[in-house]
Amino acid sequence: MRHLSFKTKSANETIVKRDWHVVDATNQTMGRMCSKIASVLRGKNKAYYTPHFDCGDYVIVVNSAKVVFTGNKLEDKEYQTYSMYPGGQKIETAKELLNRRPNLAIERGVKGMLPKNRMGRAMYKKLFVYEGAEHPHQAQNPKPMSF
Repeated sequence: MRHLSFKTKSANETIVKRDWHVVDATNQTMGRMCSKIASVLRGKNKAYYTPHFDCGDYVIVVNSAKVVFTGNKLEDKEYQTYSMYPGGQKIETAKELLNRRPNLAIERGVKGMLPKNRMGRAMYKKLFVYEGAEHPHQAQNPKPMSF
């Protein structure tokens, strides 16, 4: 009887195939949508996922202004920035942020779910968020992603 040995393949640039996905944020719950997007950006939806290698896909989010917050989060959730100067702390609610820059709410939600290192910063660069229904990535033939 022959002994069969299988080697585990670790992901590298020759193995990884990056796809493009489109997510319509209309009536999607903010946190649930962001966690699914972060998982695809990391590559956890692939069979050859490797934690120490960026094997994720590109994600395009359209209609970012139509995302939904559950409960009282629209009024209660606060986004905080600080300029490192005295009195430079700014706080705004989720409602104010969605009115001012709806893309930023989704970008911050996804970025917080990615690794905090140079690989996480590379993954974050594969996220594209747009306020309207159009995006300039038609040439990549993105596939619609459903939850």
